[in-house]
Amino acid sequence: MAMLERLLSAIKGGGQQRVPLASGFVQGWLPAFGGGFATDGYDYQRAVEEGFLGNPIAQRSIRIVAEGVGQAPLHCSDPRLASLVTAASAGQSLIETLAAHLLLHGNGYVQIIKDASGAPVELFALRPERVTVVTGTDGWPCAYEYAVQGSRVRIAVEDEDGWPAIIPIRAMHPLDDHHGAGALEAAHQAVAIHNAAARWNRSLLENAARPSGALVYETGDGMALTHEQFERLKRELDLAFSGAANAGRPMLLDGGLKWQSMALSPADMDFATLKSAAARDIALAFGVPPMLLGLPGDNTYSNYREANRALWRLTLLPLAEKLFAALREGLAPWFAKAELGIDLDRVPALSEDRERLWSQLSDADFLSRAEKRQMLGLSPEENVQ
Repeated sequence: MAMLERLLSAIKGGGQQRVPLASGFVQGWLPAFGGGFATDGYDYQRAVEEGFLGNPIAQRSIRIVAEGVGQAPLHCSDPRLASLVTAASAGQSLIETLAAHLLLHGNGYVQIIKDASGAPVELFALRPERVTVVTGTDGWPCAYEYAVQGSRVRIAVEDEDGWPAIIPIRAMHPLDDHHGAGALEAAHQAVAIHNAAARWNRSLLENAARPSGALVYETGDGMALTHEQFERLKRELDLAFSGAANAGRPMLLDGGLKWQSMALSPADMDFATLKSAAARDIALAFGVPPMLLGLPGDNTYSNYREANRALWRLTLLPLAEKLFAALREGLAPWFAKAELGIDLDRVPALSEDRERLWSQLSDADFLSRAEKRQMLGLSPEENVQ
């Protein structure tokens, strides 16, 4: 076995011993699926329900980034690779699904499904919270286990022929050797604040959008309501004068009762400012300019076009390159020299930058035609006889 491992290592260009990695890890979403210690009470499933499914700012931010990357114009030199990457994965866009997984979970896993000849025929995006890393004695991953409804399927890093069987993709995590940190975990507290403010607004709406007032019992003799009178009055208020259906209904008072209106003070209205700040923090965590989400009071960018360009330059392009780089490396045994990435010339948001570059190169007389084509990313011209 040792001789066989050395031969395989020599064939694959290895031979160097890798440093050991930590076989165990502590991750915030682990307790929801495997038991263990939770940092700051973070639970991945609950965070997805409260963030992506229950918060409009977080969901819209994730959709803007994931759909932007998934629908970006693709540049691929191999038609077979292009059809493999653009094919739907379980009815969903592969690139869009992987981008969402990285934002939510911090990890993405692509299973390479092969035909009888060993050629890849489908790329399937595994749900990352169901994947467990199986490490060897040195701490490096040797397999991945996919658990669903009590059944577990082990997927080796390489199949029996030595070809890759799964492509792991992860965002950077400074404290974990095997798992990445998702943007949702960083936005979790801001999502909780935003949701709490929304529930506060709903409670105010159900109570006439303000503390309506107080019933003051004034008889002049200092006597208080009896327990039976107090309970009857409270019950009548709940049935006849509370809720949106009873808004504006006039109240008839007798027996020394007096209505005194009340309103929120400016200090009590600070929750509205807090909600806007939490919304901007959520957008910041996912890398989306707040202006694109329609958040009021955000003047970071002078116009919508500039904000859209910043979204592409700072968020979409780096995330897309991370995904495509992992796919290029994982599929290199079958598509060794294939190019895969975003066609920047076909991105409308970057057209002004491209136009400015073309103008600058056109005025650069000290550059040759071949050098200009190279700087523009164009292929060399064929020699004309």
